[in-house]
Amino acid sequence: MAMTISGLARAGGVGIETVRFYQRRGLLDRPDRPESGGISGGVRRYADEDVRRLRFIRSAQAAGFTLEQIGELLRLDAGQDRTRARELAAERLAALDLKIAELQTARDSLRRLASACHASEEGPCPIIAAFEE
Repeated sequence: MAMTISGLARAGGVGIETVRFYQRRGLLDRPDRPESGGISGGVRRYADEDVRRLRFIRSAQAAGFTLEQIGELLRLDAGQDRTRARELAAERLAALDLKIAELQTARDSLRRLASACHASEEGPCPIIAAFEE
């Protein structure tokens, strides 16, 4: 099914400028314009494969991959290099594990501060005092 850039953007759940940004970054192809005005009016047309690729980019971003890593994953998909794809996934998992540990530490600290604040109404608030240091 051929669609315009607005149809591609809509199908991918993004704005037109996002599609153009991905094209400038080399993540999405920019189809040629038809030479004659004809029925298509010289408008670029996108295919279902473009929608799949756009959705892949968005999903990979949601998983925390950088645009550079996403570009590499897309190239790996074409070459079917599963070893490198697993390496990239392992790197991303390690980064997520580190971030989760940092967030858990922050949550535990804030929980202790909130408990200390609730325990007494006298003196400075432990939450505010902790952020002033």
